[in-house]
Amino acid sequence: MNVHAAALTQVHRFDEATSAFAGDVIGNLSRHPKRLSPKYFYDAAGSELFEQITVLPEYYPTRTELGILRSRGDEIAAIIPKGAALVEFGAGATTKVRLLLERCEFGAYVPVDISGDFLNAQADALRSDFPDLAVYPVAADFTAPFALPAEISGLPKVGFFPGSTLGNFEPHEASAFLRSAREILGQGAQMIIGVDLEKNERVLYDAYNDAAGVTARFNLNVLVRINRELGGNFDISGFMHRSTYNRERHRIEMHLIAKKAQSVRILGQNFSFRPGESIHTESSYKYSLERFTALARQSGWSVRESWTDAERMFSVHALVAGG
Repeated sequence: MNVHAAALTQVHRFDEATSAFAGDVIGNLSRHPKRLSPKYFYDAAGSELFEQITVLPEYYPTRTELGILRSRGDEIAAIIPKGAALVEFGAGATTKVRLLLERCEFGAYVPVDISGDFLNAQADALRSDFPDLAVYPVAADFTAPFALPAEISGLPKVGFFPGSTLGNFEPHEASAFLRSAREILGQGAQMIIGVDLEKNERVLYDAYNDAAGVTARFNLNVLVRINRELGGNFDISGFMHRSTYNRERHRIEMHLIAKKAQSVRILGQNFSFRPGESIHTESSYKYSLERFTALARQSGWSVRESWTDAERMFSVHALVAGG
């Protein structure tokens, strides 16, 4: 628990997760420019909105990665040791991992996610559909060190980090995550990881500014969550969604823009917003194959195989941990 959260819980009785949320919100809204962490998008409503985003016609990453996993599934299965333990960092909906479980002979599956209830529900569903697979869910923040279950200590380890989540990290954070994953999985481990690629800027803009406005509702929902869970009084109608591509930094930036002057109170703290002021809620870095290979190498991994779709919109990589 950080300093802000510790102070706040003296007045408000929160569980540990909500206290961390409170501390991060207070700390990040006190910065200049203001920020909010994208990990707080994913309450129940936010998770549902994101599932809607993944099937939008403008949003290419999910369907493109699924296509790669389907078309290259036999090649992926050929390089994974039989009986290995599959460790999924940030396990969410099981659509992608099921493609691996159907093609590969895993000895165990370890989904790791901060949301324990959701995690256990997904684990139960997989146990029902894969009765011969040992499933050991771990409730933890996958961006920080955590212990793997003792039951898989003797098995080869394969990490799984699908989606474009790596792009949500700043480059130094992405490197830190890859180094942490390498330490957790151990020497000689492998990892299957999804990475979004650089592409036409109009395609990127449309993917994060869909015509139906689902991404806008997803972005604004973090303010709804602050109001509900932390007693905030954001006027949601006073903010608008904006996503732009930062060409110099190779990233999409999502912001919430104040449409009018507004004063917001959260847990005894006041925050003022000027018209046009931004809350930066997410960055999504896009990589070239060369830049990702260099990032992996400096983080202690080598790229064994890389697969892309025909249009080179998205990539999936098989990494091997060095000594």
